[in-house]
Amino acid sequence: MGDKALLVIDGHPQLLAPGQSARGVRLIELSDRQARVEQGGQILMLDMGEPARVGAGQSPTAGTKIVLSTSSGGHFETPGSINGKSVPFLVDTGATLVTLSRDLADRIGLDYQAGQRSLTQTANGAAPGWRVSLASVRIRDVEVHQIDAMVLEQPMPVVLLGNSFLSRFSLQREGSQMVLSRR
Repeated sequence: MGDKALLVIDGHPQLLAPGQSARGVRLIELSDRQARVEQGGQILMLDMGEPARVGAGQSPTAGTKIVLSTSSGGHFETPGSINGKSVPFLVDTGATLVTLSRDLADRIGLDYQAGQRSLTQTANGAAPGWRVSLASVRIRDVEVHQIDAMVLEQPMPVVLLGNSFLSRFSLQREGSQMVLSRR
């Protein structure tokens, strides 16, 4: 709808441009595929064309299912947040832990140096880093608390959404979609 998004908030359709608010929900940013909204101090990423629960009457942590579509490269990528800070995720069922770069950890204010210094095995060989616990990992309206993670010194363009997060869900692949259902 051009530079506006049609959001259904508490059952009422609202046409909003970035920066506008209605019924306790503010549209922050809009792209061709997603809308980033704020509700009750929480940032939510909504896929365009998919139903989502938003509004003052909705709990921001009420979600139990995440549906991801493949990107043009065939990967499952999605925006989300770590400890309330926006980050890009890439699903990696081969990664033991949620894994992010030191640069990204610095950007989101993660005190990784308080974590346990360790060496981990990656696809590119052994890599030094810090093992930490993330207070929260959120994708759309699904939030999980106390997630083990690894912060690596090497640069990475995305956060690998590894099994420390994925093991809290049952995963089902349906064509070009992956459905994560909370256990």
